[in-house]
Amino acid sequence: MSKSNKIVLRIQSADGTKRVETEPSTTTKSLYEQARSACGFDHHDFALYRERNFTKEIVSSGSQEVKDIGLKHGDIVYLRLVEGPSTSKATERSASVNSLASSHSSSISNATFSREATPSTSTSKTPTAATEPAVPEDAVDLELYKQDGRIKRNRDEKLCRHNSNGCCVHCSPLEPWDENYLKEQKIKHFSFHSYLKKLTSGAARGKFVALEDLNCKIKSGCRDHPPWPKGICSKCQPSAITLNRQPYRHVDNVMFENTGIVERFLNYWRTTGHQRIGFLFGMYELHPDVPLGIRARVAAIYEPPQESNRDSIRLLDDPHDAEVDEMARTLGLQRVGWIFTDLLSDNLANGTVKHVRNIKTHFLTAQECILAGHLQNKYPNRCKDSSNGYFGSKFVTVCVTGDEKKQVHMEGYAVSAQCMALVRDTCLIPTKDAPELGYIRESSDKQYVPDVYYKEKDVYGNEVQRLGRPLPVEYLLVDVPASTPLVPLYTFLERKDAKQYFPVENRLIDGHIQDFSALADYLAKSRPMPFLDVMSDFHLLFYLYRMEDMLPMKSQLGPLLEAVRAKDKTKANEWKTREVWETLEELIAASSNHDDSSMSNDVEFVPSGDAEQNWICTFCTFINSRELPACEICNLPRSRQ
Repeated sequence: MSKSNKIVLRIQSADGTKRVETEPSTTTKSLYEQARSACGFDHHDFALYRERNFTKEIVSSGSQEVKDIGLKHGDIVYLRLVEGPSTSKATERSASVNSLASSHSSSISNATFSREATPSTSTSKTPTAATEPAVPEDAVDLELYKQDGRIKRNRDEKLCRHNSNGCCVHCSPLEPWDENYLKEQKIKHFSFHSYLKKLTSGAARGKFVALEDLNCKIKSGCRDHPPWPKGICSKCQPSAITLNRQPYRHVDNVMFENTGIVERFLNYWRTTGHQRIGFLFGMYELHPDVPLGIRARVAAIYEPPQESNRDSIRLLDDPHDAEVDEMARTLGLQRVGWIFTDLLSDNLANGTVKHVRNIKTHFLTAQECILAGHLQNKYPNRCKDSSNGYFGSKFVTVCVTGDEKKQVHMEGYAVSAQCMALVRDTCLIPTKDAPELGYIRESSDKQYVPDVYYKEKDVYGNEVQRLGRPLPVEYLLVDVPASTPLVPLYTFLERKDAKQYFPVENRLIDGHIQDFSALADYLAKSRPMPFLDVMSDFHLLFYLYRMEDMLPMKSQLGPLLEAVRAKDKTKANEWKTREVWETLEELIAASSNHDDSSMSNDVEFVPSGDAEQNWICTFCTFINSRELPACEICNLPRSRQ
């Protein structure tokens, strides 16, 4: 076509005006491409309009031409960006959960969440190992890759007809996913590494196996139509989802090293009657009772800032969240799960609690499943067989509640990979009145939600497919047994008397507050003990780790943490002679009148008849009101002259 037939259109956007040269016979789809190139966009998340007030939208079409919509030489076309895909990897992996509250019979079922706005479209492509730095897998995974997992069987005297060196179908090793063996051993789910072995078995040896996370968002970058909600096609539309019970689990058992860990956690409920949430810190190790199994070994429970009562829990922002992970890594620990209580006292004299969670009510509420899915998305499992380096999660959920005998016991769970995807893409929400039911969002202008189905048997015994509005959450759960060993293990020292422990963080009740006075009291009571045993307390170490107001010790604690990890008394005693610890002891000695027999957490007030209205802190010289027992600035106790 001759040059005289070409026209120039002006594309006006928030970044300025661009010029594009086109022809009257050009399709509007090509016009969108020219506008994208002129503005330097790498996406199609914009729309073109005829009017300045963004009306009379120009629809991208392969059949409609520029002359058909009345555009002439020199006309102005107005461009406006529309909501498009998120490029944040953190947003893609999990939504931000800021608070948790409930109103259902001491559970956290109807909790409220505050989430970041998430788009209805997904990122263009899942990052591959070539675009992302290689992430090392857990040591337990590397160890399990080296094992074949076959279950050895002895020679059957009745059925085997060969000598001791032979082998037949009756005594040959079984595969780790053998259903009959798992049923005999009462193992409900086979391990994740058994699942990987099953996928890579056979003639293909897993050549075409790829572990991919479920995607519930529209694929971005489709050029055949405008972005959602203006258009959608079969190429970018996510498929409908049918929920299946997950046959494997990433963690096969949760083992608390000793009963004292849980008892110390439950002391808050016994003292106040309020519910409590904590994070489990420990390590992953081989589980000998499950073929290629993994066990989460719990050494300590960290309690984040929270507000709770008899029926609800609300999580608050934790300014020290990164610090506790950092200190735990130095101790050889990591965050392996979370724990919460759902306890209602039934008979105080007998010490029994109510049995509120069972097959007739619920095991986990929809809100608890959503929080578990969020946390599992936040702490994903590193896997070399996945295209983006992550698949599933080893993060476990433990609920402390009453059993059928009305005794306190623990139940462990994890949510399936399908539930993680639904939570990540904000498709699953709780119901208001039924804690055991979730609900799949309906599509809106801001978010497209695919249909989610589950299967159940009707009154005639026929298997029928139901839409997940509402959705029973048991389709999303995986059981994980929780227990304690017959022979207790101790990463940190256990005390015979609970009053001898250092207070647990974030407990705002009398006698449980972490402050300088509590530190002095604890050290005074522990003077006869070896220094390593005194410092072998997770909560004490974390208090020292984040102590910044009067004597920053974070940079000096490395050797002590290594000594506690290795249980090395010599290194611990060497660290005791350092200047930072001697300075701390001098502060304790100068700030109080503690001796070997009289140290407590009691608050001391100035008598009302004291003529002195204010007192001066001998450490920072700040003038404090006379009723304050400790300095308002440095938090050191008022010294007596």
